[in-house]
Amino acid sequence: MAAPGRSVLRPIIILVLLMVNHSAGYHSVCTNDSCKFLGDCSSDSDCAAGLYCLSCPAGFQLSRCVRSTATDQFSLVNISLPFNKYAFLTTHNSFAIEGEQSHTGVPRVTFNNQEENVTAQLNHGVRALMLDTYDFEGDVWLCHSFKGQCHDYTAFEPAIDTLKEIEAFLTANPNEIVTVILEDYVQAPNGLTKVFTDAGLMKYWFPVSNMPKNGGDWPLVSDMVTNNQRLLVFTSIRSKEQSEGIAYQWNYMVENQYGDGGMNAGSCFNRGESSPLNDTSKSLVLMNYFRSVPIKPLACVQNSGRLIDMLQTCHTASGNRWANFIAVDYYKRSEGGGAFQAVDTSNGELICGCQDVHSCLPDRHYTLLHYQTDIDQAIKGS
Repeated sequence: MAAPGRSVLRPIIILVLLMVNHSAGYHSVCTNDSCKFLGDCSSDSDCAAGLYCLSCPAGFQLSRCVRSTATDQFSLVNISLPFNKYAFLTTHNSFAIEGEQSHTGVPRVTFNNQEENVTAQLNHGVRALMLDTYDFEGDVWLCHSFKGQCHDYTAFEPAIDTLKEIEAFLTANPNEIVTVILEDYVQAPNGLTKVFTDAGLMKYWFPVSNMPKNGGDWPLVSDMVTNNQRLLVFTSIRSKEQSEGIAYQWNYMVENQYGDGGMNAGSCFNRGESSPLNDTSKSLVLMNYFRSVPIKPLACVQNSGRLIDMLQTCHTASGNRWANFIAVDYYKRSEGGGAFQAVDTSNGELICGCQDVHSCLPDRHYTLLHYQTDIDQAIKGS
């Protein structure tokens, strides 16, 4: 279990959020894009840019404006550091989208992990996507499985549809880098190579030959952009690094336990396929924090203070290394800053040793989340 004083290690913003959440007198009314961070709201249109209106009965009363967009650390600071010196918001089962129409003609009977399509995820600052790939109907599909197989009632869509969304995003945003982490069950020879080629993504491919071995730094982000090597793809099948030139994930990163086993407070340990988290011969750190079976109404609480606590726990377990990838379900749901703040924390620590990436600005004149003034006013008025 975590030591009693562990909570003091959370970023200041989490403490402020808790004070506001328990302040019965803070029920400001605002409309027409005037609601700021944590302001009560009735619709997304009430909230200022970068926020949206969320109801979270498990965390707070009424509906409030919470963060909806990640900080662009590259434009905020610079892109002169190695790739492994940055953190990226990651969606678990990015393809398992609530409301996604059936592509098989059979009603889907499985769970969802996200609320928006991949294009929307990328536009809101997600930069790493976790996808499950299967052989299905003579093609590669994104799918949940039953007894290890993709079925018409667990399939979401052909992988090429999602990959084309990634291609469109990379083409429209020439300075962005996207990472794809595959839980890979494709057995068809060169099946993945074909679908990535057909989606037009090979022109952005970051080659395995340029990936560092033995814990070395990755290339500079600026060089990756200049060379247009802006798509990193990892597979869970070791042999494909040799046969298809797709990086075997655990040759390059460590990863903590996923699902319920990875959500115990004060405990962070590697999943079975990964080497121990403190294995510094792997330059990247992936932190999972999501339930084995997603429960949407609880995601807002799960993605808030508990996520920040686990970030600190996994930092210690990983040999005092901060997570490069922070993977969650329902990524926009939180009590305030959520997964966006967790990534800001990791980026701040990675880039300049600060608890928030905005503190890395040269003049250091930063107000947490741009909304501290509103929070202070709310506390004074409570």
